Amino acid sequence: MSSHPVPIVDFTPFLDGSAKQQAADQLIGSFKSAGFVYLTNFGISNEEVQKMFDWLKRFFALPHETKMLAPHPDSGIHHRGYSHPCQEKVTQYSDSGDEFTITPPSMKESFDCGSEHDDFMPNIWLPEGVLPGFNEACLSFFWKCHEVEQNILRALALGFGLEEEWFLRYHETANNQLRLHHYPSISSELLETNKLTRISAHTDFDTFTFLFQGEIAGLEIEDLNEPGKYVPVPPIPNSIVLNAGDFLRRWSNDTIRSTMHRVVAPPGVVAKDGLLPSRYSIPYFCGPDMSMIIDAIPGTWSADQPKKHEPVSVKEYVMKRFAANY
Repeated sequence: MSSHPVPIVDFTPFLDGSAKQQAADQLIGSFKSAGFVYLTNFGISNEEVQKMFDWLKRFFALPHETKMLAPHPDSGIHHRGYSHPCQEKVTQYSDSGDEFTITPPSMKESFDCGSEHDDFMPNIWLPEGVLPGFNEACLSFFWKCHEVEQNILRALALGFGLEEEWFLRYHETANNQLRLHHYPSISSELLETNKLTRISAHTDFDTFTFLFQGEIAGLEIEDLNEPGKYVPVPPIPNSIVLNAGDFLRRWSNDTIRSTMHRVVAPPGVVAKDGLLPSRYSIPYFCGPDMSMIIDAIPGTWSADQPKKHEPVSVKEYVMKRFAANY
């Protein structure tokens, strides 16, 4: 950012045990200063990531009628399956709980899936034989991301001065979401005139999110030193972009930032015949178990620094946000 660019943290010292506390401290420090961090050597090979992008592109190349064989329900509370362009809207809540909807519509399509053991939110797949191997590829990549998630949770605990398994007890049921994103080629004029957007500014209502960006840029985050100003977070090869969500901010008693971010036209890209190129990305959302209550963690509050938020039910908060998005 203007004085604190998004840091790059090599996760190797945490994973191999050579400097776990140092890596954990770097992660927490990045979240406190920017709410975002690039993480390298995080545990999934570039080859595995590219294979998932290949599956993503094959899925979104299917005819609309075929993708609609795995439709996201009209209600946002069952967040699985295929969402067509402009189906999902972006909402943002203030700390007081007041809702406001951010317009214009988001010109993107997506496919959401999660654990095959999630009875609360079961997956919605294409019929068997439509895209052989797709379901298995999604589930395999989901569980690879889950392993990364578990290690990030361990690092966060150490960074907060807690025992390493502290956050894992709040994330036992793999209540998470793998999302495949496609931002179709679009007229640059529609974005410039705010008739459409790729995705409006928002925070994530989870513990944290990590993003596989693909080749085309467009992600921007709010400069915390200059509210209202957004700065680019361009793709860096062999990295993920990790950002803190609303639950982690509440857990930290606001010492960690849940930063507003958005997707815009890629900077420096000249529109061909007035059209911007397609953009693909893969976010993985890590959330606590639905049965949990989130409250400020030990060490983040005191008589001199009281708790800034009342305890909140994960299920109530998440369902409210999901329902507002559809």
